[in-house]
Amino acid sequence: MIGSLLPAGVYAEESFGDGTDEAHDALFPEEAAAVANAVLKRRREFAQVRVCARSALAQLGLPPVPLVPGRRGAPRWPAGVVGSMTHCAGYRAAAVAREADVAGIGIDAEPDGPLPEGVLEAVSLPAERRALDALAARRPDVHWDRLLFSAKESVFKTWYPLTARELGFNEAEITFDAEAGTFDARLLVEGSVVGGSRLRHFAGRWASEAGVLATAIRLPHGPDAKEPDAEKLSAKPGGEGSAADSPSAGG
Repeated sequence: MIGSLLPAGVYAEESFGDGTDEAHDALFPEEAAAVANAVLKRRREFAQVRVCARSALAQLGLPPVPLVPGRRGAPRWPAGVVGSMTHCAGYRAAAVAREADVAGIGIDAEPDGPLPEGVLEAVSLPAERRALDALAARRPDVHWDRLLFSAKESVFKTWYPLTARELGFNEAEITFDAEAGTFDARLLVEGSVVGGSRLRHFAGRWASEAGVLATAIRLPHGPDAKEPDAEKLSAKPGGEGSAADSPSAGG
């Protein structure tokens, strides 16, 4: 699923289901130490998503390495690599690319269900909520509130490694295209300069499959860089995602 949302040059691996404890045995010591005091569910997610990440890195020809979370939980990728991880109930995924080819990546997965009561008001702008009402009338099969949350998580996961700055839920406005399966995130704060161009918005894609909603952003280099056409995207079959108080860069 995640692979279908990302263009050539970005390598993704995913797994469905909650798995077993075997992945934990494959953790590097420093990774195991990072979740030594966590509950079993968190340890499983942490370990299984790193299995996905190391499989994705192998597609770049890179050997297995520790992927220890840093500030805000953002994974510390090998030098010259950009990437993102996500997991939710029943799903884990990671995506990576060479830094020379891609400026940034953000992916997120969420359960395909409505947000808990009160969360939408905390994570959205009034204009976004009005747009969600219209989208729900046209496509009632999509949980647009949860998809909005996922898109904002993907925005933060793309933003934070580039800027080392916080970005609140109310500091990016998301617009969805229901037919194209895309979204645009307009930054409401001044972005950093990346590749000679100041960040003003992110373009992403979204999908729904097997009870999971997923969003993905691939940020190209340079002011004139464009995303590949939809027909050139990987046809691979299809986070860290949860309804939290603030976006998370983590895995």
